[in-house]
This record gives sequence, structure tokens and C-alpha cells, in this order.
Amino acid sequence: MFEIGKIYHRRTDLHSKYGGNPQSGIAPCANYPIVFLFTSPRGEEHGYKDGWISDTVFQYTGEGQYGDMELTRGNLAIQRHKEQGRELHLFQRYGHGLYTYVGEFEYLKHEIRSGDDTDQNRRKMIVFYLKKCN
Repeated sequence: MFEIGKIYHRRTDLHSKYGGNPQSGIAPCANYPIVFLFTSPRGEEHGYKDGWISDTVFQYTGEGQYGDMELTRGNLAIQRHKEQGRELHLFQRYGHGLYTYVGEFEYLKHEIRSGDDTDQNRRKMIVFYLKKCN
């Protein structure tokens, strides 16, 4: 469906065709069995620390810029993607509105960590461990 390494324009190539919230890092699509995940180095401004922890496992910080993160909305969509018959597709920011397709992933587990929110207040953060499928 998507080509690994190919650059996609988030709004025109992804959201206009498949749906999902174009402003959220976790964007479940209403009419397709897809959950888009977006990561960017700019996420560190909000306490997100995404990245590879092995050749096949990617650490992805849940959604929510302020206060404790909860296992609701997009975070819940990640955890329950298999039972809901949805695929997780990860994209990494390339430039303004542009994202490189990293691949399809599956949820392995998550943990709760302490971290800072956008206002530098301590909070509970959900960190997902996602395994690359291909």
C-alpha cells in the first residue's frame, strides 16, 4: 500500500485519501483499517522521545502534550489495533508537510514512564514498543 522510503505529503497523499486527524501524531482512519503514526524530532519539545531501540523495535511516545497520558483515543487505537483489524503505519517527518514512510508495525507492549510535558511539568507518559512487520 505504501512504499518504504517514499516521501508522502501528509495532507494530500494520506489524509485526503484515507482520513484521520491531520493534526494528531496518532491518526486512526474512519473508513480504512489503518492507524497512521507520525514522528518528528520536533516532538522532543513536548517530551516525546521516539526512535529505534533495536533493528526491529521502535519506541513511540503516546499522544497528549499536557498532563498525564491516558490509554484513550489514539493511544488506545495503538494498543488495540490487532483486535480491531487495523494496521499501524509509521511515517517520519522529512520536511514541512512531508513524511517518509518507515513501514508497518505491530504493538508489542507499552510502559508508563515519568517525563515532562510541554510546560515542563512532570507527568506520566505512555511509551509504546512497536515491532516492524516487514
